[in-house]
Order: sequence, then structure tokens, then C-alpha cells
Amino acid sequence: MNMKPWRILKACLVMLFTLVLAGCADKVLPPTKQITLATQSITQAESSGAFEFAPVELKSAREKLSQAKIAMDKEENLKAKRLAEEAMIDANLAEAKARSAKSQKVVEELKESIRVLREEMNRKTGS
Repeated sequence: MNMKPWRILKACLVMLFTLVLAGCADKVLPPTKQITLATQSITQAESSGAFEFAPVELKSAREKLSQAKIAMDKEENLKAKRLAEEAMIDANLAEAKARSAKSQKVVEELKESIRVLREEMNRKTGS
């Protein structure tokens, strides 16, 4: 009969522990690191030519970063973190597309140079 108070106490402690854990799980620190990384990724994408070669992805990255900053100001840190990470991904995609397009442009220029050189060689051997 003395066991019943211990069971009640044990149940109360378990419930209290669960509530404490649930309260802690909800707290997400402000995503300042993710905001910084997203900002750097956007800057890098811009310097690689994303304005010209990946404007849609660059615009998306900027918009998501702006939304992330607003969410962080409202202390919606989980949302802010997700948006900052998405902004970084969009910026990285913009950079990759810009670099790819630049590389493709260089390849096309080299092909044209080779074509011109072949024409000159054919003219010289034909004379």
C-alpha cells in the first residue's frame, strides 16, 4: 500500500521531465551562421556571373535570404534557418549554372578558333 504514493510521484516526475524536454526542444537558436553563409554564397554567385547566366536562381536566393532575416527578427528561428539554408542552396545553384555557362561559352569560342585555324591551314595548303 505504500507503493501507490511512489507510483504517483514517479508518474509526476516522468510528466515533468517530458514537459521540460518538450519546452527545450522548441527553442532554436537564431540562425546567424546560416544567414552569414547564405549572404556569402549570394555574393560568390554574383561574382561568378549569376546576374547574366542564372538570374532566376539568384533572385530566389535573395528573396529567401530576405525572408529568413524577417523570420529571424520575428524570432521564428526554425523558419529562418530553413529559409537561409534554401537561400544558400539557390545561390550555390546560381553559381554553378553561371560557371557552367561561362565554360560552355569558352568551349564555343575555342571551337570557333579551331574552325578558323583549319580554314587558314586549308587555304595555305591549297595554294
